[in-house]
Amino acid sequence: MLRLVFIILLFLGSLLAVFPAPILFCWYVAILVTEFPWIFIAATVVLLVLGFGLRGVSLAGTVLGVVALIFFLRPIVGAHVVSTKLDEGLQEAFGKYAINDATPAFNVTGMITGIGAGQLAYKTLAYTPAGIMPLTLDYYTSQQPGNRPCVVVVHGGSWAGGTSQQLPELNSYLANAGYNVATINYRLTPEFKSPSQVEDLHTAIDYLKRNAQTLNIDTSKLVLLGRSAGGQIVLEAAYTFNDPNIKGVVSYYGPADMIWGYQHPANRMVYHSCEVLENYIGGTYSAMPQQYAEASPILAVTPKSVPTLLIQGKLDVLVAYQHAPRLVEKLNAAHVPNYLLSLPWATHGCDYTLNGPSGQLATYAVSRFLEKVCK
Repeated sequence: MLRLVFIILLFLGSLLAVFPAPILFCWYVAILVTEFPWIFIAATVVLLVLGFGLRGVSLAGTVLGVVALIFFLRPIVGAHVVSTKLDEGLQEAFGKYAINDATPAFNVTGMITGIGAGQLAYKTLAYTPAGIMPLTLDYYTSQQPGNRPCVVVVHGGSWAGGTSQQLPELNSYLANAGYNVATINYRLTPEFKSPSQVEDLHTAIDYLKRNAQTLNIDTSKLVLLGRSAGGQIVLEAAYTFNDPNIKGVVSYYGPADMIWGYQHPANRMVYHSCEVLENYIGGTYSAMPQQYAEASPILAVTPKSVPTLLIQGKLDVLVAYQHAPRLVEKLNAAHVPNYLLSLPWATHGCDYTLNGPSGQLATYAVSRFLEKVCK
């Protein structure tokens, strides 16, 4: 009986690799199921094997266990399929690149052994002038000598939370790969409305440029990278700053069309997206249509916009997947180089670990993108 209970629980969890999370708690579980699938696969296999030694084993439990196993395998199989086409897609979008690295885009054993090289030390620097609200950034120095490109990272958190220390694995990974990384804090809602957060990013970039000699930054090679709310901030900044030193932008599951997003809200059982947007913009869309338009990166795209890499899961329940293909359509119309890394099994926060199926693919794509735009 206990075996059947555990199999039922695993089966219910496995559904989150196939269907969007119906409530907030399930979203958290979905991240674990899709980015640590090997743990759930191992647990399911153990329960199935144990059943062969028991009398009167429930056929229903065995069937559910097999179905759960198939569903848990979806992220792994899906990652393998995506990985076979990833290099071709990236090079078609951005041109051929040459990296002396035979690391595959996805490695099953990497989920357990890891693909990173350990956490690097960083220094915290204040980037705002005296007399202004103090804001800081965490600076990871490139592990390669000389002036190096700089990746400016903007955290997520619905514009109301999060810090510069969010998901730090990638920062160390990129620093080991030869990039300086500056991950910033910015003013938060509801106290500070848009475009305060984009202005803070501009201030941080100015600070990095002024201190480039000390920080060993090649100021002609800057790339912006953001997650979720940070994705919107970096896209808006990249498309509106008109800074020739910004060579590219990377958005992990960031909203691109604030108007469309307000008109197509997330499931209220998971996320009150309209309230989040109202806190960020300062009111409803009907009351502030111009401000929603100004905060929509999709409306800022021009033929001069920088190369763009988008990473989005199709099971995202916080920021609808449709934001990404809608932005791709606009970028294509303007003939702006771009690539959407579409992950059918993934949800919001799919890069929680670099070792998961989504984390490995995203890190691989970011590495190749940076090598190309910073060449």
